[in-house]
Amino acid sequence: MLKTLAKSVREYKKPAILTMIIVIFEVILECIIPVVVAKLIEQIRLGCGLKTIAIYGAILVAMAILSLTCGALAGKFCATASCGFAKNLRRDVFTKIQTYSFENIDKFSSASLVTRLTTDITNVQMSFMMLIRTAIRSPFMLIFSFTMGFIVGGSIAFVFLVVIPILFFGLILIAKKAMPLFRKVFRKYDNLNNSIQENVMGMRVVKSFVREEYEKEKFNFAANDVCQDFTKAERILAWNNPIMQFCLNVVMLCILFFGSKIVIESTGLKMQYEEMSTLLTYGFQILMSLMMISMIYVMLTMSIESAERIVEVLKEESSLTNPLDPIYEVKDGSIEFKDVTFRYGSSKEILSHLNLNIKSGETIGILGGTGSAKTTLIQLISRLYDVTDGEVLVGGINVKRYDLETLRNNVAVVLQKNILFSGTIIENLRWGKEDATMEEMVHACKLAQADEFIQGFPDQYETHIEQGGSNVSGGQKQRLCIARALLKNPKIIIFDDSTSAVDTKTDALIRKGLKEFIPETTKIIIAQRVASVEDADRIIVMNNGEMVGIGTHEELMKNNNIYKEVYESQNKVGDDHE
Repeated sequence: MLKTLAKSVREYKKPAILTMIIVIFEVILECIIPVVVAKLIEQIRLGCGLKTIAIYGAILVAMAILSLTCGALAGKFCATASCGFAKNLRRDVFTKIQTYSFENIDKFSSASLVTRLTTDITNVQMSFMMLIRTAIRSPFMLIFSFTMGFIVGGSIAFVFLVVIPILFFGLILIAKKAMPLFRKVFRKYDNLNNSIQENVMGMRVVKSFVREEYEKEKFNFAANDVCQDFTKAERILAWNNPIMQFCLNVVMLCILFFGSKIVIESTGLKMQYEEMSTLLTYGFQILMSLMMISMIYVMLTMSIESAERIVEVLKEESSLTNPLDPIYEVKDGSIEFKDVTFRYGSSKEILSHLNLNIKSGETIGILGGTGSAKTTLIQLISRLYDVTDGEVLVGGINVKRYDLETLRNNVAVVLQKNILFSGTIIENLRWGKEDATMEEMVHACKLAQADEFIQGFPDQYETHIEQGGSNVSGGQKQRLCIARALLKNPKIIIFDDSTSAVDTKTDALIRKGLKEFIPETTKIIIAQRVASVEDADRIIVMNNGEMVGIGTHEELMKNNNIYKEVYESQNKVGDDHE
């Protein structure tokens, strides 16, 4: 886990290392200062003059300034390293997610991935910051203070060792109790984020059905659940402070008791009072170091679960990978399904032994009820999923042999749930082609019947689109998404019920434009309306993952009862007409 996370430090190794080196110098200075103070007290006791006091004073001021400078520099480099590490880690996780197939994304969930990119990485960032600064400072302070304490106080310094077993067993017990709670609470964080995401995305539905109070109650329940688990965990971690205070007081009492006893009984021969004062200072430094170590331990306890969740994302390998010797050119838009079977994970078969041959340039309509695997069928073409058995060929070559980017650039998909991103219309259109000219964009929009309404906006193509396209209608959003796909100039273009929000006249004009201006592009149209596919070269009728009919509109009206029933129900003709 540490090895995986360490890869994200990269260019911030230097400030991280500098932080550790500077902290060591700071610790050395802070450990020497009590010795100098003890020497000064000894000189005063022996009756030194102002000159000696001034010299010691100047030394102490210089050391204090150096210590302060080291602390400031360590803070600066530590902030640079920890924030940079978090930035790289977020970038690495986000980049990794971009390589995921739909199967990988299904394994996690968008809410869980958001939690890992935010809360979990923040926890790991805090731990990294403590590791390169406090986790270096505290052990070195502990070692140096104990060494100096032994030099100054002799065997009495062994009193410090008494508290170590108490602290060790106390911290182990705290971690053992707290870790399962943190593991559970982060899973609940995922559910909480999922609830928020679902509510925000479905806000219009929530308000339409006046379900605000229900959503508030649901959120409050999830938030209280997280709060209760966190409270339990924090109560356990809160024992850390009283344990530390107990150890601190025990050590101080022991030093005061035994130190005073030695000073009084030896009349200052074995130990002077300034040495006992120095020993108390070192004792305080040792206990503060132990307290900081315990704080680090607490922070690490909290962040280990976060770290494991992040590493889980980084180590997840995409179920779709490029072949060793990929093909970078798609010859044409022909498609062939050879005995294709597909299932999601261990679920039942969605597609079963499907065989289909589509010629380049053909217009294919796909019709079927909900759950008939229409969308699954077209997702196999652009290799959003891999087939379970059989093979899918594009341009006469198995899709698994293509470079993924090449394949997907040649297979444009306009989804049923169209997504627009915040930015201008031009910026959204250039998702299809980064260097698209204005003429190309206008042409694509005319084919998609989008140019007319764009020209009606005050800023026309510079009109700003809100996140998700909330400031345009469903039909306008669909037409912009069609134009974006057309700019790719693909060999195959797939419309997954992507004209459902436009009127029949506009739908017909879009199909007419596609037929006239991109005749060589294979066009696959998934639709609920028969009118959207009836002029296709062939129409495929799907039912329960099986192809139950294929042919022209006329052929299917004669030979396929399912198609005929759908057509008649939509055109209001039935038994009376017959």
